[in-house]
Amino acid sequence: MDTPYPDFERLELTFLGDTREVYRGGAGPAVIVMHEVPGLYPGVVDFGRKLIAAGFTVWMPSLIGQPGREPGAAYVAGSLLRACVAREFAVFATSKNSPMTSWLRALARHAHAECGGPGVGAIGMCLTGGFALAMMLEPAVLAPVLSQPSLPFPISAAHRRDLGIDEATLDCVRRRAAEGTPVMGLRFSHDRLVPPERFQRLREELGDRFLAVEIDSGPGNPHGNPRLAHSVLVRHMIDQPGSPTRAALEGVIAFCQKQLGPI
Repeated sequence: MDTPYPDFERLELTFLGDTREVYRGGAGPAVIVMHEVPGLYPGVVDFGRKLIAAGFTVWMPSLIGQPGREPGAAYVAGSLLRACVAREFAVFATSKNSPMTSWLRALARHAHAECGGPGVGAIGMCLTGGFALAMMLEPAVLAPVLSQPSLPFPISAAHRRDLGIDEATLDCVRRRAAEGTPVMGLRFSHDRLVPPERFQRLREELGDRFLAVEIDSGPGNPHGNPRLAHSVLVRHMIDQPGSPTRAALEGVIAFCQKQLGPI
C-alpha cells in the first residue's frame, strides 16, 4: 500500500466496526502514540522514531487529518474544526469520555497481543492528551502519558478542572493508580489550553502517583520557550542538551521503559 512513511508498516485495522489507518514500526513492548492536531504529520512520526530507537514497537493511528501532510495554518484550523464537530471527540462536555477512546482501548489490546511484554504505553497529545486516562480502563495500559491534555476546552471554571473522563472511569484511574500504575503529565506553564487547574485536579485525585512535568514558558524564561508554547514533545520541543523539553522527552522514554520493561 502507498504510504507517506515507508519505514513504517501501514495497516488498516477494524475495531468496533470502525476501520482506521495505523502505522507500526519497531520492536519491543507496544506504545500507542496518539497524534496532536492537525494529524499524523512528520513531526509526530519523528517522535515515534525516537521511541523505536529506545526499544519499543510504536503504533500510530490516524484519528483526524491526512497522514504525511505538513501542518500549515489552514490545515490546522480545518482539522481542529472537524474534531470539534466529530462525535468521536468530546471537546466541550465535562465528565465524559471521548467515544474515540473505546477504539483506542481495542487497539491497545491488539497491540499487546501482538507485541507481548507486561503491557502497553499510551501517549496522547493535545486533543488526544487526556485519552490515555480513559485507556486505563484497559488493564494492559501500564504507561499512560498525558502531553498537553486539552479536552475539554477550558471555557469555564468547571472545564478548567475537568479531566475529560466520566466518574466511573475516574474511579478506575484512582484504583489503578493506588494499585501501582502511575500517570505522567506534561504541560507548558503558560499554555491556556491546558490550565494549571487540570493538573491540580490530577494531583488531588492521584497524589504522588501523578508525575507532573510543568515547563516554564513565561516571559523571559531562560530556555527560550515561546509564550504560546503548547506541543511539549513535538512542535515546541527544543532538542538540545539542558533543554527542559529535551529532559521531558527523556523522562517519557524512561517512564515507558520502567513501566513496560523488556520482553
